[in-house]
Amino acid sequence: MNTEMTVLASLTLPGHPRSVRYARRFLRDTLVPMYVVDGGDVLDDLTLVVDEFAGNAIRHTASGRGGRLTIALLRGAGVVRVEVTDDGAGGGRPELRPSPEGESGRGLHIVQALCSTWGHRADGERTTVWADIPLTPF
Repeated sequence: MNTEMTVLASLTLPGHPRSVRYARRFLRDTLVPMYVVDGGDVLDDLTLVVDEFAGNAIRHTASGRGGRLTIALLRGAGVVRVEVTDDGAGGGRPELRPSPEGESGRGLHIVQALCSTWGHRADGERTTVWADIPLTPF
């Protein structure tokens, strides 16, 4: 399986709740013109994923306490990858909660349902969470 990815664009934002809106706009402005049909399921899925990852970075990591987060969009064979890198959570990493029926904790279950694969990697204190969404050709 070819896992080579090409970086399409990246953007660093302050770790403030309003940055989630800018992350969604960045995703749409970058992908729609060349890679995704506007209004398609792929774009909606990617928007939900970036919303969840960016929101989690702000709520659960040092990014939301005066830090920053970086959104990166990449393209591979038949997929678009969205990555969100945060300032770290004292060694904590994202994980699925066992029961998604509660008031919170469902976001990563939604991500898992929308993408072909997702995960995270440590970069020192920082964490990058990523998801691959199959790209529908047009």
